[in-house]
Amino acid sequence: MVHIEKLYQYYLQHPIVCTDTRSISTGCLFFALKGENFDANVFAQQALEQGAAFAIVDNEAYATNERCLLVNDVLTTLQDLAKHHRQQLQIPVIGLTGSNGKTTTKELIRAVLAEKHATFATKGNLNNHIGVPLSILSLTREVEMAVIEMGANHQGEIAMLCEIAQPTHGLITNVGMAHLDGFGGFEGVKKGKAELYAYLKKTHGFAFVNRNNPYLIEMSERAELNKIVYYGTEEGNSITGKLLHSDPLIELEWHTASESHQAKANLTGTYNFENILAAICIGHFFGLTAAQINNGLANYFPTNNRSQLTKTENNTVICDFYNANPSSMSAALHNLKALSAQHKTAIIGDMFELGEESAEQHEKVAKLASELGIEQIVLIGKYFYALKHDYNGQFFATPQEASAYLKANPVKDNLVLLKGSRGMALEQLLPLL
Repeated sequence: MVHIEKLYQYYLQHPIVCTDTRSISTGCLFFALKGENFDANVFAQQALEQGAAFAIVDNEAYATNERCLLVNDVLTTLQDLAKHHRQQLQIPVIGLTGSNGKTTTKELIRAVLAEKHATFATKGNLNNHIGVPLSILSLTREVEMAVIEMGANHQGEIAMLCEIAQPTHGLITNVGMAHLDGFGGFEGVKKGKAELYAYLKKTHGFAFVNRNNPYLIEMSERAELNKIVYYGTEEGNSITGKLLHSDPLIELEWHTASESHQAKANLTGTYNFENILAAICIGHFFGLTAAQINNGLANYFPTNNRSQLTKTENNTVICDFYNANPSSMSAALHNLKALSAQHKTAIIGDMFELGEESAEQHEKVAKLASELGIEQIVLIGKYFYALKHDYNGQFFATPQEASAYLKANPVKDNLVLLKGSRGMALEQLLPLL
């Protein structure tokens, strides 16, 4: 069996980690992870033939030569290697979690900090028990700061990810109605996210807290944090902000105790105001000038289908179909209502992982869309389709049925919200808009 200290020496010589034979790079370490429907041990030899320097396996039958390194469990070894690497790095690591806005906030923070520091941020959505170790193992000696996104769908997961990422600073964007099935309801969500505060309390780290969010205030007080940096819209914060304009892109005013500034961001949605304010607060905390902070905000352009404004040949589309839960769906619908446009269409898809609350939460969203008086409403998925006799709108069981409808009834000259859970694959409708 190969111990972590020995494996770390191999990693220092070959600091690229791969877990998929489709993305093997020459000289990498291939970790043969297991899943519900696969066992990558069987691909160890293939990975070596494709150029991997070593393959880490946990099935002795596949440790066929000296370049196959046998361990007790590949996933645990990957996580332990990441912990060991993290302990060698004396840099600020900002741990970030929340029900909504994690990825957008992460990208905003990265964009701001990168104006002064060599900043790494989690790539894509590598924010789980595999993604966080891979992110940590991507940190080179040149990195001066890191922003590590941490996702969770059950209690205990954030605590485990904190032990790997070992954040020195932390931010919870918000807590909402997300992953209710795994967390066991909203109170479970709060407990799960608060594990970041508990870790920062234990390690004497700093927490950035939105003073306008009563849940975060309650959670931070319960954690008895002693190093808090506040931001919000009231006076007395490290950074205080005011939303000036959000139709469609956001402009805001922000100030410290002694200075006042204005900034613009290439994001739509009033709900993104607090995400922007968090990035400003963190940039200011780490010594960036107002010009650097504002440049970072202005130079960030969303490309991840989160609050992304896209002009097509026929419409303006708010592409927000990377994910959805009741909290973010409500915010997106209210934002659509508030924006200036002669004609508006909401195309919304089912929200996943809501467990026993699925039917109730989908009904609340359908009712809200109807009450807001949005001109055209298209609801897609089995939970929304079950409400077809109860609320206004066009209802379809699948995106394919909705696609046929949109081909026969083209939407033109509209402001369109396109939002649903990732599994609904609503991007397939974008070419029709």
